[in-house]
This record gives sequence, C-alpha cells and structure tokens, in this order.
Amino acid sequence: MSTRSAPIRLATRGSALALVQARSVQRSLRGRRHDVELVEVETTGDQVRDELIHRLGKTGAFVRSLDERVLDGRVEGAVHSMKDMPTETPDELIVAAVPQRARAGDLLVTPDGAELDELPAGAIVGTGSLRRQAQLLAKRPDLEVEPLRGNVDTRVEKLLAGGLQAEHEKRVAAEEERRGNADDPDFEPEYERRPEEWIEELSELERRALERDVETNYDAIVLAAAGLERSNLLEAVPTQPLPIGEFVPAAGQGAIAVTMLDSDLAESVHDAVDHPRTRVETTVERTILATLGGGCVAPIGIHALIQGEHVRTRVQVLSRDGEHTISVNRDLPVERHAEAARELAAELADRGADELIEEAKREADEEETAADRSDEAEGEDEG
Repeated sequence: MSTRSAPIRLATRGSALALVQARSVQRSLRGRRHDVELVEVETTGDQVRDELIHRLGKTGAFVRSLDERVLDGRVEGAVHSMKDMPTETPDELIVAAVPQRARAGDLLVTPDGAELDELPAGAIVGTGSLRRQAQLLAKRPDLEVEPLRGNVDTRVEKLLAGGLQAEHEKRVAAEEERRGNADDPDFEPEYERRPEEWIEELSELERRALERDVETNYDAIVLAAAGLERSNLLEAVPTQPLPIGEFVPAAGQGAIAVTMLDSDLAESVHDAVDHPRTRVETTVERTILATLGGGCVAPIGIHALIQGEHVRTRVQVLSRDGEHTISVNRDLPVERHAEAARELAAELADRGADELIEEAKREADEEETAADRSDEAEGEDEG
C-alpha cells in the first residue's frame, strides 16, 4: 500500500483519445492503491490545428508541454502516446512505465468497407502521416494522398461528410419531387423515408459529419487500429486491416508511456503499470528510430514482436514519394535486444537508409522555407 498522501498528478492532453489513455493508467494505479489526479494540458500540437505533424517544427509537438510540467514540478508524471514521443528526452526524465500495448497496425477506413486494392484510380486517401503517405504511394502510386488532421472522431467525420451530405441533397430533392406530385396517384417516391426521418436514424457521429464543412471529399482514410479501438469507433465505420509487412507501423504505435523524474515514486509506478514484453518491443523500435534519426520528417516504420527468445523486427525506410524503399525482417535476441537493435539500424544506414532519411530532411526544410516565405508575403500584403 502506498504511503504517499497527496495524489499523483498525471498530465495529459485533453483530446478524447488522450483522456481514454490517461484514464487507463489512472485505473491501473488506483488498482494498486495510488490516488491519481489527471491534469489536462493544451499542447503545441493542439494549438496549431491547421498544420500537419511534420510541419510542427520538430518532433514532440504533443509531448513537450506535458513534460515541461513534470520538470518544473507542477505534476509528477505525464501520459503520452509513445509514437508521438521524440527519441531524445531531457536527462532528468525517464519512461517510468509502458503499459501493455494495444494493436500496433493501421486500418483503412472507408464508407463502404472497400479494401485498398478496390479503390478506383485517383481515389483520395487522407492521412496526416508521411509514413502512411509513402506506404500508400508505394503500394498504389495512382492514389491521391491528401492531408488529414484532427482527433480520431474528427477524421472519421471528415471521411463521412461528403457522402452523407450528397445523400442528404438527393433525399431533399426527392422529397421536393414527391411534394410536387402529391396529387398524382401513380407517382412512386424514390425514398420511403423523408429527409428528417433519415437524419433521425443516423448515429451522433454521422450527424456531426452531416453538419461539417467539406474541404476534401475523401474516399478513404488511414488510422491506427489502437486509436479507433480506444475511441470506441471500430463498430462505427467499416475498416480493413493493412498488412504490417507492407504497412509497417510507426515506432511505439499502439503503446502508452508514462514519463516521470527518476525517483522512488517512478519505481512504484513502474511496478504497478509496466508491461515487460511491451517494454522490450518498444525499446527495440525506439532504439532503431533513434539510431537512424529522422523523427517524424522521414517515412520510417518499425515494428517489433517477441516470439520465444527472439524479437521479430520489421523496419521500413521509404522516400516520401514511396518510389524507394529499404526494408528488413530480422530476429533479434531478447537478451541483448537494445544492442542488436542498434546494430540493425547501422546495417540499414549502410544499405542506404541514411540517404533516404537525409533526402526527406532536405525536402522538409525546403517546405518549411517555402511556407515561411509565403507567410512573409501574406504579412506584407496585409500592411
């Protein structure tokens, strides 16, 4: 039983998904008789709502604001989606606990349940991830991959909005036609239900989508399976799993991390929440990512899974247009997993992965410079 009288304060983003993740940690700690208080924090990534993740300057857009509160003592810990965490962190901070990971892979989400191969040429697929963009183009270079940001439910609403609004317009037009032929006994209406009756049968998510302004008519979007599951949206829309062999997920995808100052309290949280298997797998993934570099400006997928005495590890490094890929599948020994992960990353770098990463960094710098020039021009026009 804990002798600590004050609650453990854990910082978290205020998004629905972030709160679900933080509450899962809170429940685990309360199960070990720790009093836990969640502290909602607005992060840089939340504030800059119209930018894609790779345009937010550096990695850690959703992380730094939380960890700053740990460092200055306003909270005892912070709960993060591990894939959002930069590989370089302040020396004073440790990853105190890594709970058991959810599904690590990605899902293709469509209004009708279509698989990736069934999408027509030129179909518009939404994602805010350079990795997913490159993987989609590597598999289907005929697709149009368009930016997509927002919380999980917002992204799903953006997918559904165009189709629902088109359907609503058709129903409204049919209702007007029905009223215009009210005196014709031979007229057969196209729809049995009137538009307002159809709206009443929609889910809350679909109703919000119906009211959303449509900027892009997406045919499909790609989301993390863990995010959809934790948001209770798996049953809300049709999904198709993307094979991990071709769509290797981001390092740490599906995992949660609790960062804290190194202390007895951190050790207590570790004992209550940490999942040793997930800890090893994500250590392999993040060690490879740190050794390769690239952060979130280069398309890199890394997935590790313990199988017996080995860690089955997949790594995929791509050019941003998906035309070039360097990949490897390797069984690493569990007993020296971190060292073996560094060796594998060095091998990939020698095979050309470092060149693809440097190319991606140059492209990101050029985009940032062009955006800065555009902003300056707009500022001058305003004056």
